[in-house]
Amino acid sequence: MNDTLDVLIVGGGPVGACLAGLLLSGAGGPALRVAVLEPERPRAPEPGSPFDLRVSAFSRASERLLAACGAWARIPRERLSPFERMRVWHASAAPHGPDVLVFDAAHAGEPNLGHIIENRQVQAALLDAFEEAGGRIIPARLRDLEIGEDRVTVTTTEGTLAARLLVGADGARSAVREAIGLTADVLEYGQSAIVAMVTTERPHERTAWQRFLRNGTLAFLPLADGTSSIVWSIDTARAAALCEASPEEFAAELERDADGALGRIRLVSERAAFPLRRLAAHRYVVHRCALVGDAAHVVHPLAGQGVNLGLLDAATLAELILDARSEREDPGALRVLRRYERWRKSENQLMGSMIHAFNRFLAHGSGPLSRLAQRGLGWVNRSEELKRFFIGRALGLSGELPRICTAKAGIEAGAP
Repeated sequence: MNDTLDVLIVGGGPVGACLAGLLLSGAGGPALRVAVLEPERPRAPEPGSPFDLRVSAFSRASERLLAACGAWARIPRERLSPFERMRVWHASAAPHGPDVLVFDAAHAGEPNLGHIIENRQVQAALLDAFEEAGGRIIPARLRDLEIGEDRVTVTTTEGTLAARLLVGADGARSAVREAIGLTADVLEYGQSAIVAMVTTERPHERTAWQRFLRNGTLAFLPLADGTSSIVWSIDTARAAALCEASPEEFAAELERDADGALGRIRLVSERAAFPLRRLAAHRYVVHRCALVGDAAHVVHPLAGQGVNLGLLDAATLAELILDARSEREDPGALRVLRRYERWRKSENQLMGSMIHAFNRFLAHGSGPLSRLAQRGLGWVNRSEELKRFFIGRALGLSGELPRICTAKAGIEAGAP
């Protein structure tokens, strides 16, 4: 079929849109035919508008990927919120005491540890850059698919498409994962994450603050306008009650769980709560189909690594597809896709297990292992070697990385 796409990506969120952009930006030679199936394309936030509730911490590796796609330059500087430090402590320690684990960008010779950016802003920038580069965005939903020997035939709400490779970037409840028969382990945490915007009496100092509560986790993410985005991961019943509480009652409970680290707090936005779960697909690929991002793995938000892991999936798959193309291999062939699965599944399992352990032994629990983990924060803080290891993980610059993440991007010298 002459109208067969090289790659069809189901889901135009940050991960799917990044994969699409990387495939076009690094194609060389005859252009790849790439399309994104996205029924709800967002608009970028209006200039001067309040920050969205849904933000993410984007690592240095993710920054490089957005730059390679042409999306980084499209994000207004006033919507970028760099953070230079992280302060992490347990409820058994004082928020400004010696047992607080402090990461500073200066320890790694970096201008910052990453940026807090609205998910909608990133998604809009990526899709706009992809479309401008010649990519095709199809405003339709997946209905069905059929895997053939040389192509996947996809039925959508707007018609039928064919592609040599189909990628599911359609989130934790992936229709692609279900349609191709891939299974996953799912663990319900019995928690919900409340997100909201607040002002604090003390300035956030471009610092991400995180407290392990014994029954959850509370994080303050610094925003460029001086406010903070909170991610408050707690028991689902308590989260529901707090979402119904008055703003004053909510702020009082928040101040208590923050242990006064940032002084008086005032709620300045709506509140939303999202159930938390861990998901790990048993396999990421079948013949002519692959999963990326939340379709393949979901982790607890306490380390802020969900979107960054997904973007590394996108970069790895893009690299292997382009390498296969240059070597005249079929990018949808299972032997190519299994390289991606072996590479990213091991990295994602390692990070997922680390985050799960943090949630189990630091955010919850009171046994010997939990007490050991709590004391470990102070031990790490006193070890420059261990701090460099964790900073490297936070920056996304350690582990087995795709090539595009290993060379410094020119934007970094001028990053805010």
